[in-house]
Amino acid sequence: MSQRTPRIGAPGYPSATMATATEQPEPEAVRVDPKSGLRSDEVAERVARGLVNDVPTQTTRSVAQIVRANVITRFNIILGSMLVVILTVGPIQDALFGGVLIANALIGIVQELRAKRTLDELAVLTTPKARIVRDGDVAEYPIGEVVLDDVLELQPGDQVVVDGDVLDADGLEIDESLITGESDPVLKHVGDPAQSGSFVAAGSGRFIATKVGRAAYAAKLAIDARRFTLTQSELRSGTDTILKYVTWAIVPTAALLFWSQLRGDASVAEGLRGAVAGVVAMVPEGLVLLTSLAFAISVVRLARKRVLVQELPAVEGLARVDVLCIDKTGTLTEGRLTVEDVELLEGDAPYEDALAALARVDAHPNATMGAIGERFARVPDDWHATTAVPFSSARRWSGATFRDRGSWILGAPEAVLGDGLTSDRELARAIADRAEQGQRVVLLTHADAGLDEEGALPQSIEPVAIVALADQPRPDAAATLGYFREQDVTVKVISGDDPRTVAAIAGRLGLEGAQSAIDARELPEENVAALGEALEERTVFGRVSPQQKRAMVQALQTRGHTVAMTGDGVNDALALKDADLGIAMGSGSPATRSVAQLVLLDSTFDAIPQVVGEGRRVLGNIQRTSNLYVTKTVYAMLISIATGVLGFVFPFLPRHLTLIGSLTIGIPSFFLALAPSSERWQPGFLHRVLRFSIPAGALAALATYLSYTFALDTDGVSLREAQTTATMVLCWIGLLVLSIVASPLNTWKLVLIWTMGALFVLAVILPFTQEFFALETPPLIVWLAAFGIASIVWSAARLFVPHPKGSSGVPLMD
Repeated sequence: MSQRTPRIGAPGYPSATMATATEQPEPEAVRVDPKSGLRSDEVAERVARGLVNDVPTQTTRSVAQIVRANVITRFNIILGSMLVVILTVGPIQDALFGGVLIANALIGIVQELRAKRTLDELAVLTTPKARIVRDGDVAEYPIGEVVLDDVLELQPGDQVVVDGDVLDADGLEIDESLITGESDPVLKHVGDPAQSGSFVAAGSGRFIATKVGRAAYAAKLAIDARRFTLTQSELRSGTDTILKYVTWAIVPTAALLFWSQLRGDASVAEGLRGAVAGVVAMVPEGLVLLTSLAFAISVVRLARKRVLVQELPAVEGLARVDVLCIDKTGTLTEGRLTVEDVELLEGDAPYEDALAALARVDAHPNATMGAIGERFARVPDDWHATTAVPFSSARRWSGATFRDRGSWILGAPEAVLGDGLTSDRELARAIADRAEQGQRVVLLTHADAGLDEEGALPQSIEPVAIVALADQPRPDAAATLGYFREQDVTVKVISGDDPRTVAAIAGRLGLEGAQSAIDARELPEENVAALGEALEERTVFGRVSPQQKRAMVQALQTRGHTVAMTGDGVNDALALKDADLGIAMGSGSPATRSVAQLVLLDSTFDAIPQVVGEGRRVLGNIQRTSNLYVTKTVYAMLISIATGVLGFVFPFLPRHLTLIGSLTIGIPSFFLALAPSSERWQPGFLHRVLRFSIPAGALAALATYLSYTFALDTDGVSLREAQTTATMVLCWIGLLVLSIVASPLNTWKLVLIWTMGALFVLAVILPFTQEFFALETPPLIVWLAAFGIASIVWSAARLFVPHPKGSSGVPLMD
């Protein structure tokens, strides 16, 4: 291992910059020993000067942001203005929508605060740590405690959390692909830069922090990667489009309605009440709340199942997933390898000593080397390594040169021997037989020439022994694969192991198509279309490189698939980042956890069905309830326009529409949002909602207005009776719309609908509620005529209103 002790501020050494937006004063020149690091007094001095890695690690919105987001919205401002008007000119009963407004805001705030508390507690478990050398000891610290000039230790899978320069390097390879886009790991030497945002692919080393906090490159990247945000999604953009159109329509509709009321000899106060009633009914105030609430509840539910959601749009991704790419190790299998057999190929080579020595040389062994080190623990004293090349997923081998014993290399047979494996048919057959039994096979080889730190293999390599390892399948893997099959989610096993080994295990677990495994080296890498076709046809892929994993995800996406990718190793980070939904194992490397949208804290494959099921429940139910809210907006707008054009008195008081909205939409939607659902999300959210809501809302408006005008034209019927008639008809049809949206109807849904209907009947017949809501039962002839009109008009629903999809599988408004 080579080393250097640089001097801060020396020529050619990067000057320190402060962890704030302003320029940081340059510290005094100091010498930092990579073996001992900073002393405690030096750390304290830098903390006092603010030279700390003070990057915000907040994963959720602050309390102030939550309150502001739930209170200060465009519709709250509109409804708040309407509330002020009603409190000025009308009775308090017409201000009921103000209570709904406050309740909506409070519910949203309380639920998001609960989600915030849960997520903040869980996020601590997956926050990256830094191994810092101080006072000669190495210990883990939160990344926020790194100070300028700290010496940090790096191991495979570690994130580089601050910018710095390499002090020690032992085969240190850093993957900078997340920064530069360059897929090949970069071999680092003493003095080379280590840039934050990258991660260690192989080897180990130490580096000194030259930039910390906001001055480091990773500051913005880390915040963006871990922030609890509502980023762009089809659901969110569709909802925003609906709200934008409603906003544009509110002002002219309110003006038209107010003018028409004054034209009809109404007082200013009556005109304002009519205009407010129309505007309030047009606002789908519960739609945004319900969407955020459903997301928040979903996040809390998943948190209770030990699943950390790092980005809210991941909930939508859960519902849309139709292809799940998984690895074999740690997913289908338990990930605990054991050496089952070692077959010496010829002679009496000291293979046991060589394997033990290789395991000892590897300071950061992977699962394979760990199993070998456990099996061959005794290392002879006369095996001294002069050069060591650590394992990397790109090379797929590791090795060391030992004094007077040549070089010993252990790795995938085809990676170590190359074309030589093809020519040695007997060896190839022996390896194939073991792979077909589900064993992982690595080859121990020997070469007289020495290895170099660049990782190039010697020219002449002789195979020495076949090392066969086994990994037991997870007991829950077969049931989990069966769940995905039932849910129409295609599972692709993408592994770096021999395809025959992967196929044997996948076939044993009942994965369809496992027998036709393919070696990824035979896949067309440049032709995306051909790669996508191969991925459609095959299920199991072996010998997949990290770059190929990424290309596979992209090829599936170009064919219209929504792809979820699971992973735990460093080599999975790129594919997780590009997938529609990255799922990292809690026990995996920090690099994979930082780029994934979901982290399975218990690292169990059987948690994924619960994750997918939760996403489908949330998104399916949001679409159902969106139909209710947009239908209300449509009928309110049409009734308002018709009233404004024809010059009638508005059919409702604000309290009437509050009663109707609460019983047919507000209360039921919260129950429906929490109902079970297994529907897979389909694209075209806005189109489907409008296809249902526009005809449903138009029919509701038509039936209401016909009944209202009939009542007005009937002798002896008062305005209050006519408005009660309109209220009854709109409530009836609202309950019919609810029954369609909630279908298929089971016991609890029927109880919900009939309960809402019973509450409305009580409001109409009880003296107190009659007075409070300004209701007066119309004559029997008007009541019967209104019921008949509603029945006739709504019978047209079979012709004009497409039926939303229920869990029965009826096509979704096709």
